[in-house]
Amino acid sequence: MNPHAAVHHTQVDGIPTLFAQAPGPMRAGLVFRVGIADETLGRAGLTHLVEHLALYRQGVADYHYNGATKAAFTHFHVEGAEHEIAAYLTGVCASLADLPMDRLETEKEILRTEESRRDSGLLPLWRYGAQGYGLVSYPEWGVRNASAQDVWQWTQSWFTADNAVLWIAGEHIPAGLSLKLPAGDRRPMPAVTSALPTTPAYFSEGTGGVLLDAVVADTTAAWLYSGVLERELTRALRQEGGYSYTAASDFTSRRDGHALVTAFADSLPAKQDAVLGGFVDVLAAFQAGRIAQADLDAVRGRADGALAAPDTAARRLPGLAEDLLAGRPLRTADELRAELRAVTPADLHQVALEAAGTALLQVPGGHRADWAGYTAAPVDSPYAVTGRRFAARGDDTALIMGTDGVSLTGRTADGSEHAVTVHYRSCAAVLSWPDGGRRLVGTDGLTVEVEPGLYGVDAHTMAALDAAVPPQAVVHLPPRQQPAARPASSAAPQGTSPGARTPTRRTVAQSIGLVVLVILAVLSGFVALSFTVFEAEDPELTMGEWLALSGFLWGITGLLVWPAVRIVRTTRRA
Repeated sequence: MNPHAAVHHTQVDGIPTLFAQAPGPMRAGLVFRVGIADETLGRAGLTHLVEHLALYRQGVADYHYNGATKAAFTHFHVEGAEHEIAAYLTGVCASLADLPMDRLETEKEILRTEESRRDSGLLPLWRYGAQGYGLVSYPEWGVRNASAQDVWQWTQSWFTADNAVLWIAGEHIPAGLSLKLPAGDRRPMPAVTSALPTTPAYFSEGTGGVLLDAVVADTTAAWLYSGVLERELTRALRQEGGYSYTAASDFTSRRDGHALVTAFADSLPAKQDAVLGGFVDVLAAFQAGRIAQADLDAVRGRADGALAAPDTAARRLPGLAEDLLAGRPLRTADELRAELRAVTPADLHQVALEAAGTALLQVPGGHRADWAGYTAAPVDSPYAVTGRRFAARGDDTALIMGTDGVSLTGRTADGSEHAVTVHYRSCAAVLSWPDGGRRLVGTDGLTVEVEPGLYGVDAHTMAALDAAVPPQAVVHLPPRQQPAARPASSAAPQGTSPGARTPTRRTVAQSIGLVVLVILAVLSGFVALSFTVFEAEDPELTMGEWLALSGFLWGITGLLVWPAVRIVRTTRRA
């Protein structure tokens, strides 16, 4: 075994430290066992806020450094010369002991700007609900109302020496390190929750393609299964079918003995049925044991090559730090390579069966997957609360205000009653606006909109609601630009599903754009139709040229129609 590939265990200022000899610029990181999944929805974003405040005093440096807040871990990492590594890590710990609270409001604004560009996806929300690992799908609502006291208490509780691991890749441990952190407790991994009563399950959302995730045992076979799945999806959906441009998969260890296998295939609107069918066919083939030895060998070869590389030990250090914090045994690269060699197609078949039992599938809007054995994820509650009923004017939607919770009821297209309920005791967050509007989000991810003006709810009843919800769940928001003006459709009460997004009001710019797109589409369609009809017999055009030009003109028309359809589908008139 190469001695330079070994990972050595030591301590720096009482903090467990993983060290690996590596040439080139020194790399290091400080990892804490705290992340988004440790928060509550009403206070979401505290960990990220602490990370930003801790890095502020680093300023603009010539060396590379950054921080990252993940579901269960927070990383501070750096690359540079020895003295730069020491200064960075010492400075981070000093800042954690004395955060620059004068920067609090400024960093809040920066986080809101960062959030506006982030798309975390909906799969965690639907799988875990509005708590734990599901919080990565939600906005960081807790940042807005976080006080200096909230931030200080969170830092003192989670960013401690006993809840941290240091890793270093270089020639030696840098001199001058001073990692002064308060004592504390090593925190257990976040609890795993579920918003899915039955799996495999599916939900319908978006237009971008098909996504899947499945919870499996964290094994080497599952790691290889993810790679083989990507190869087969690419072969079936891109190379053979020509339906997708991107087909990919990913393997993410949750560090609690389980991992998440995620797969994705993109699609044009016209190819959604084909992509969904092809995607399901690939999964079904794997469940039947049709896994090629050649694919396994190819994926295994790449994985083994990565583990045999000279910088393997250094690259694995951040993950090993997470394993150590999670209380997992640390496996060497040689042990992993031996496990790779032992995996067979039969082992991948077992992973495929396990993944099939826990699968959650996101299909494009308007599509279903019950034909493939998936159960629709719940978008309503089994019952409504008992209480005062406030009916909407000119609609059969009603709001029921009870002593233990709130329900929104209506009728579906087939005439059956539909209810969405949030109990006060299981309320993850309450969005509160100055105009009296409230949005209650249950821990299962279901939401109920309470608009007093729409349902005629009196002030006394609203006061009773405000007194009943957990105070730590309340998020005070600034005035809305356009408060709700009329009740939602009776066929689908607002907040019927965790992932559903209430259509936003169409802006003036969107309305103008819609008119322009429609006019251009009509003109383009007229030109395409004229060419198709009147130029078909043109002796100067070959059949191939006529088909190409006709197809091009109709394609332009389609490109103009699709944005117009998107505006209509995702907005409503103000």
